[in-house]
Amino acid sequence: MPSISSTPAAPDQPERVLPRESGLARAEERMRRALAVARTTPAGDVPVGAVIYGPDGRELATGVNRREQRQDPTAHAEVEAIRAATAGAAAKSNDGWRLTDCELVVTLEPCAMCAGALVGARVGSIVFGAWEPRTGACGSLLEVPRAPGALHVPQVRGGVLEDECAELLRGFFGDLRSIVTSL
Repeated sequence: MPSISSTPAAPDQPERVLPRESGLARAEERMRRALAVARTTPAGDVPVGAVIYGPDGRELATGVNRREQRQDPTAHAEVEAIRAATAGAAAKSNDGWRLTDCELVVTLEPCAMCAGALVGARVGSIVFGAWEPRTGACGSLLEVPRAPGALHVPQVRGGVLEDECAELLRGFFGDLRSIVTSL
């Protein structure tokens, strides 16, 4: 498997372009890509993967959770993907920092910080896998994208490949508990 990073594809690498089909099949295909990205999360970080697609279906950027690796509380997968999509060449092919008509696909429901960043970046739609009842801000605990007075309201779709996304997290936390109890 090729290495996946939170940076846009290099000019000499082929771009990932997905078909223009709509609906659940496209959402599931894109979530499978986000799951593949999540599996590249550095050891010790919660395996969450995010992919941003442009209006034409082209993959603009990916991000993984790097909070522990970077000791940065803002280094969530969604924020890493936004940073990559709005940097350098990727920003020139879009509207700078505005990700209008772009879609972010992420394996775990965004928290309040990430949902706010997605609204601020003007992401057109958010698709997520596993629901997060303790910190989820796109329907579980809070509804940040639907907050009264919001200047931008993205479309939100949750629960796409929910079982597969949740299993990745269960595996990580199960392994973590095993390590802690063996100490």
